[in-house]
Amino acid sequence: MRSADADVVTEQSARVRRFAAASRVRGAAQPPSPHAEEFAASYARQATGDHQARWARAMADALAGLPVYRFPEERLVGMIYHLGGGRAVAMPPNWMSELRAAKAECLPENAELVAMGLQMDDAIPGHVTWAWEWVLAQGLNGLMAQYEDACATARDETAAAFYRHVRTAIDGVLRWNARHVAALEEALAIAPAQERAQLEENLAVCRRVPAEPARTFHEALQSFYFQYLAVMRENPHGGNGPGRLDYFLWPYLERDLAAGRCTWQDARELIDELFIRIHERIQYQDGWVETIVVGGCHPDGSCAVNPLSYLMVESIMALDQTHPSVYLRMPEDAPTEFVDLATRYLLHGHNRAQILADRPIVAAMQGYGMPVEDARMYTCGGCMEIVPQGMNSDLLFAATHNVAKVVELTLTGGACLRSGRQLQYGALRPLTEQATFDDCYALFAGELRRQLWNIFRRLDLASEMMAAYRPIYLLSSLTRDCLARGRELQDGGARYHDYGATPLGIPNAGDALYAVQRAVFTEQFCSADELLAALRANFVGYETLQAQLRALPKYGQGHAEADAMTDRVLASVCEIYADYRNRWGGRVKPIIFTFVWAPEAGAVLGATADGQCAGKPIAQGLTPQSAAMTEGLTAAIGSHAALSLEKVAGGASSMWDLDAQWATHDTTRALLSGFLTLGGQIFQGNTTDVRELLRAREHPEDYPHLIVRVGGFSARFVALSPAVQDDIITRYRHRG
Repeated sequence: MRSADADVVTEQSARVRRFAAASRVRGAAQPPSPHAEEFAASYARQATGDHQARWARAMADALAGLPVYRFPEERLVGMIYHLGGGRAVAMPPNWMSELRAAKAECLPENAELVAMGLQMDDAIPGHVTWAWEWVLAQGLNGLMAQYEDACATARDETAAAFYRHVRTAIDGVLRWNARHVAALEEALAIAPAQERAQLEENLAVCRRVPAEPARTFHEALQSFYFQYLAVMRENPHGGNGPGRLDYFLWPYLERDLAAGRCTWQDARELIDELFIRIHERIQYQDGWVETIVVGGCHPDGSCAVNPLSYLMVESIMALDQTHPSVYLRMPEDAPTEFVDLATRYLLHGHNRAQILADRPIVAAMQGYGMPVEDARMYTCGGCMEIVPQGMNSDLLFAATHNVAKVVELTLTGGACLRSGRQLQYGALRPLTEQATFDDCYALFAGELRRQLWNIFRRLDLASEMMAAYRPIYLLSSLTRDCLARGRELQDGGARYHDYGATPLGIPNAGDALYAVQRAVFTEQFCSADELLAALRANFVGYETLQAQLRALPKYGQGHAEADAMTDRVLASVCEIYADYRNRWGGRVKPIIFTFVWAPEAGAVLGATADGQCAGKPIAQGLTPQSAAMTEGLTAAIGSHAALSLEKVAGGASSMWDLDAQWATHDTTRALLSGFLTLGGQIFQGNTTDVRELLRAREHPEDYPHLIVRVGGFSARFVALSPAVQDDIITRYRHRG
């Protein structure tokens, strides 16, 4: 790795290669976790106290009782395993079961929307980052003292109880760390001479952190890692992640380098080991997604790219693994070397790169009412859910909604073309009863609002149940304003009680509505009856009409009217999100990407008015459909950038798969630069040759480590479902 400001080269060491090989073996055979069993036993032992107090003590005991693992040649200490399972136990009151009961009582229409493929049923917690830099700066003892002082002046008993429960949780982490110190002391007492120096170093670091403030880069990294394990054990959900790791760790490394306490090679070894350890915990769960975002800007807007930003990208590029996700934030004044690094990452990073543009993303967050200083501290809470680090409650990626399916129901009067099932809620009328296109669009927008607000009300119920039955005190203690407000994260403590939900198939919806407008109302080359008959028949017997519909302009072809219709759909979606205020006055942010749901969301669709047959996968995020990629990459990106992306405060992703023979460094750099200049938010894509993907599907045993970009995350190709594999293989490959 060549740093940005010094003629320094680092490489992956022999020790790291040995450690990585051993880590893969451990990660493939994870031991069962005793966490749930110990948690349930501790909760049951407490005969008195309210649920929150018993929960806090049980979580602390479960953390303190976690196994202590020691690995050969380690320089960082600690490990938990998420995928090893454990003995089934009877748990305390469960927020998910309470939510199911509340949904059935308060939102009876929810079950119908789920059954018709319009939305998923569960509210998924997670997908946030937290202010772990506080632990580095003041240590857990300092954090404990803050909460002790706050308890003495609490504004009410709820706040006092919250402060007590946080201290209980922190104590559990300190007890777990003390057991690591004891294990290191025992190991040192019997260690051979060649192992003593490393054990002594590890012991000195762990005696210091995370209890006390970190002084060196090694201490800072160990402090981060240990608290990270503890919070992830308390809140074990995919999408939670470190966030701006380079931003908060660089000052420690910078001081060490200046003082001669650390070399660039030392730093590379520690970062390599950290990334290997993160991967080991969740080795075969590619969709888990724990994200690090490097680069970006400071709260004052100045460039925050630093030499550690480069080192972290070089580290993950050299590692053959899917975790952690390392993404690049492009500040407005990004150094030339950083843009070059992003280009190399896109081309040679095994399809793991994702590039985020500061200017449009920060502007969109400001448009949602967030102060610019907070907006500039954004990171990805998982795949690409935009969130200011350490400021938000954890329902950021909590729902999906099939916008393209709403178009279908609008045309049919609420009848599903796949199943024939009829919506019982809502007030839709078939296209044959709609006098104008504006009538049609108004029905679509009204039904869209009804369905989306059902989701948002469901998230309010989830937040309420989570606060009551699943308090998370460690994460809350590292979330801004929970201390000042004296409230847990879901109980109104977080600075931003914003939710996030994912609208799927917006490009499909735009193309279908534009086709209806042209075919039935403007050019009138078919009647409403004829169009509906063709859709019900999946175009069998209506091939001529299907060809006419396919020939109509599409979003992505640089056609102003077609692009405007997709933008109209996007604006309607964003307006519906923006109009809702949740139970703590927070917002709901559209988070637009597709994850693994392109084939799944498409499978519930009947034939569409733009000429597509039933069951076709939907588009990726706000990328044009593959069928619309007829006018070249420049037109497609131009159409994408012409959308009202400033309304998308949760992230607007796009997927640009490039032909492997065409995508040179110069062409890819020019493509990325053009995307950023035009105002695109999030750039990702694949560069693997389609022929290699076909060979991998034919002979998966020969391609165990082939990584592809799915939609917000990267995964081992052979581990994906056949439907997702097909979607990736058949995506349009751009050649210019």
